[in-house]
Amino acid sequence: MALPKPTIWTAEDYLEFERAAQERHELLDGDIYVMAGASETHNEIETVLGYLLYGQLLERPCRVFQSNMRVQVADKIYFYPDAMVFCGEPQYKDKKKDTLLNPTVIFEILSPSTEMFDRGDKFQQYRLLPSLRDYVLISQTRMLVEHYTRQDDNSWVLRDFSAPEAELVLASVDCTLRLQDIYRKVVFDDND
Repeated sequence: MALPKPTIWTAEDYLEFERAAQERHELLDGDIYVMAGASETHNEIETVLGYLLYGQLLERPCRVFQSNMRVQVADKIYFYPDAMVFCGEPQYKDKKKDTLLNPTVIFEILSPSTEMFDRGDKFQQYRLLPSLRDYVLISQTRMLVEHYTRQDDNSWVLRDFSAPEAELVLASVDCTLRLQDIYRKVVFDDND
């Protein structure tokens, strides 16, 4: 839901507002959207994902950030991915170092309220990032991971995984994630 406002938000107004806010907000083309709270399953997956990635990246020049690090996609487009990885030197919006410009991999954990946006408009915006090589969508209602990989011609190829023994290979950051590890403590609700 967009917050009421008299005018379109500029990037500068958004950052000033966001840095003082108690809750997180995303900016899309001048409109601010409140970030919803996350479910138990979402939090479990996000925590495990961070752990699995950190363990593999510990001795490499790569870092993993979870949902409190903002990414700037364009002048008036700022999102909070559920997790992201970058390698090499981080590029930040400014000296505050709270807005990353060069993620290599972005992860979004799908929820009923954000799934269509994460698959559609948000992915369309993320594709504007020249550094982005992989976009990963993780379901929290069933064992399903969808992996989009940028090709040399700037097209994207989708591979999906649903078997516990399946391995998601992120060649851009030299990491491999097994679905059974991502979903190890997740209990799916049969009513979903």
